[in-house]
Amino acid sequence: MLERIALHQTRLRTPGLGLEGKGVALGAKGLVLLPSLDRLVAWLSVYTREHSLEDLMPSLQIQIVRSKLGTREITLSFAAESSDRMDRVAETARLVGGFTFTGTSRHFVQYRDAAAPFGYDATQLISTDAALVLYHDRFTQVYELDKEVGLKSLLLRLMPHVDPSTLEESGARYIVAEQGLGPALIHYFVRSRVEGEVAVAEWPPQSAFDEGPVRRYVMKIPDLPKRMRPLMAATPGITTFLPAGPGVAVEMGYRHPVALRACPVFDAGGLVLLRGRGDEPWTLEKTPQMGDLRAFARVELRQVDGGESATATATGLPDPVRVPLRVVPSPSPWKNVTATWIDPAQISLLRRIAYALPHQTILRTQIALTHRGAFLRSSSGIEAIPLGTFFVEIHPSLYIPAGYDVTPAVAPEVLYRALGASSSQVLFIDTGARPMAVEESAFSPLESALLEAQAWEPIVADAIHRALEEAPVDLKLEPLGVFALSQVTPPPAPQEGVPQLPAGEAKG
Repeated sequence: MLERIALHQTRLRTPGLGLEGKGVALGAKGLVLLPSLDRLVAWLSVYTREHSLEDLMPSLQIQIVRSKLGTREITLSFAAESSDRMDRVAETARLVGGFTFTGTSRHFVQYRDAAAPFGYDATQLISTDAALVLYHDRFTQVYELDKEVGLKSLLLRLMPHVDPSTLEESGARYIVAEQGLGPALIHYFVRSRVEGEVAVAEWPPQSAFDEGPVRRYVMKIPDLPKRMRPLMAATPGITTFLPAGPGVAVEMGYRHPVALRACPVFDAGGLVLLRGRGDEPWTLEKTPQMGDLRAFARVELRQVDGGESATATATGLPDPVRVPLRVVPSPSPWKNVTATWIDPAQISLLRRIAYALPHQTILRTQIALTHRGAFLRSSSGIEAIPLGTFFVEIHPSLYIPAGYDVTPAVAPEVLYRALGASSSQVLFIDTGARPMAVEESAFSPLESALLEAQAWEPIVADAIHRALEEAPVDLKLEPLGVFALSQVTPPPAPQEGVPQLPAGEAKG
């Protein structure tokens, strides 16, 4: 009674059946027919392993239907919406032995498969008042609705399977302890430094012989130590649960057949504890108020003998504990090397190196000349001047040798105060742990200290001045005549007591 839908076929006989954009025959609803309850659980288990039921929950219905022969089967209906959703559902149904249909109201035809990529259409509809009619290439069946099954009630009735591997799983845990064991368990957790929260929950009496409600301690432990897990699983009166989703947890050592995290049917504001061995689950409609475990620790009071308490009669500061400062080698790499100390014997070498230093190095360097040598500082690093002992700046006014650490390892601010230097002094600690203080005002720019001022020699000005002071020369020309030497005045006669110049020398 079915025929395959051909490509570009537009006329269909089944009421409510239409063609999707891909050409696939699709109704408003999808339906899965399962032969038994265990097949339904298998379908839920397989589907929730990779997909969530959250998108199906608004329209999901689980019903038990009865055929004319009296056999009962299970249908799972939902909004079809798209062929992608129907393909996922149909693939899971084939795996568990179910059949997938699509339709709108009462008539549902077989969903597409490999034999009919675009789906099926019914060639002849059955005239009946039955609630459900299914058309398949193997059968055509009419069903009456028997009753509806709630997904939440079904999940609560399913018995968890034994799974010892859950004992080793990490994560949060809920621990339920009977009323008599609760205080001792709280003390055990507090003594073992296990953090958590605790509350007291009440359940109705289990029988008419109980005088009042049953009280149990409910504890939430974010991370239960591994050594305690076997103890929490094997101790009578203590039941441990692993969270399996919002508002639901399964007893440790068991696993629910359905992935509960993919079934958003439990109230996140409450708590459902599913127990193994076929026991009824413990349900809390609302999670009770919880408090820190340490607030419920056992309190012990000391004995009071009635005497006066010991009262101090005086107070004072204890004797200071002083240890010598040491400078020890450090394996750490050099950082923040901004100063160097040059011995007096190497200052002459510094003068020679100054001719090779770049302008930026000279511009950024400061120098202080003392009787202990020269101290140079540069905020951008002093490595460009390869002389002396390098120092690392650990405080704006405190330096230690590069490659060394001070012990005890106190804060630089504390060490600077302990050395007792004034705020105007810069301290340099050598490898022998001896501090050297240099006044801040002693540092001056290196470029100002490099060049020596030369004395001016006003040579040109002195020569002009001497020339101006000399008397002018008066020259007179007279004729010599015939006898020129006759006009030369002879030298005066020598006098007694005056030494005479040797021959050949003239008096200047």
